[in-house]
Amino acid sequence: MDLSFSQQQEEYRQGVREWLINNIPEGWGTPEFNWPDDEAERGKILREWDRKLYEGGYAGISWPKEYGGQGLTHVEEIIYDEEAGKLNAPSGINVLGKLLLGPTLLLFGTEEQKQRFLPALLRGDEVWCQGFSEPNAGSDLAAIETKAVLEGDNWIINGQKVWTSYAHHADWCFVLARTDNEVAKHKGITFFLVPMNSEGITVRPLVQMNGNSDFNEVFFDSVSIPKENVVGGLNNGWKVAMGTLGFERGTLALGRQVRFQNEFNTLARISSSVEKSGEKASESAYYRQKLAELFSEIRILRYHGLKTISQLLNEGKLGPEASLQKLFWSGMHVNMGKLGLEILGDQAPYIGEESVGRGVLQAIDSGSRGATIYAGTTQIQKNIIAERVLGMPR
Repeated sequence: MDLSFSQQQEEYRQGVREWLINNIPEGWGTPEFNWPDDEAERGKILREWDRKLYEGGYAGISWPKEYGGQGLTHVEEIIYDEEAGKLNAPSGINVLGKLLLGPTLLLFGTEEQKQRFLPALLRGDEVWCQGFSEPNAGSDLAAIETKAVLEGDNWIINGQKVWTSYAHHADWCFVLARTDNEVAKHKGITFFLVPMNSEGITVRPLVQMNGNSDFNEVFFDSVSIPKENVVGGLNNGWKVAMGTLGFERGTLALGRQVRFQNEFNTLARISSSVEKSGEKASESAYYRQKLAELFSEIRILRYHGLKTISQLLNEGKLGPEASLQKLFWSGMHVNMGKLGLEILGDQAPYIGEESVGRGVLQAIDSGSRGATIYAGTTQIQKNIIAERVLGMPR
């Protein structure tokens, strides 16, 4: 396998890096950044970044030009993700639209749906959220209870979704709902596109322990949408959803591994200032070994990410192998968080300007836990790998 990039691709990388340096908000990602307390103001900042990306030519890099994209390849997409990760660039507010819905529409959507939704998504005109999980259907996604009934020319949706990221900012939601109770639960689901300003939708933010409210509950009370707002066909929602989750699990590793590398660098730097048993943690054979293992795993993630993207380029789709990648990076990130707290020792409970690292290692640890849940829990990924990769019986 040739892991190098061409001269033209490296020139593209240099252009990406220069653009990011000139456009990332000053102080972004540092404690000095003036991040508003008001959620609406935060949303405005992130929307503005999405618009800036579009105007700069870095939105929909690998998408066809006829849908507002740049018409390049996944390689250029990789290059942007890596450089954005190195500089800790904002992700914007339309992450779910760009990374999940967009590729799903390109694969399963009608021509009318692509023309209607993709350009507006890339411009940042319409923000999307994901309506999959429910109070009684998380890991077992096929157990969803939200229902959709066709009445005349409209679908009527009733039910509840939860852990819906950015729902309080979103203009649209892609929703899984049950449309047939007489067949196996995987076969009676349909994938819908629902405007969030529809009558009957209620959004309730869920306040997290850190004070943020990125997640929400969303209630659908006789919400009416046009019958053409179906993606992939009636009762074919499970297949469409698995395609969506494949993009979430398998195409993000290269951007993630750079951000993980940034976190590792911070961990290594802090380890050189913390004493353990009379010596710096970075000089301890035990902690040096732990740090070396983490560094190696981050590099493995990069190479596995390149392999996954190669599969996408050559075959046009991702298989269950994407679950291997998701299982690997989520577990690695949890181990990084644990090591950070172990190095801090009795300093771990303290967060603030005077604390070691100002709480960044604690943030890594707490943030890593969610990675074992979203995009499919660790347990579900193990089942997929066992059944679909190793061929083991159910």
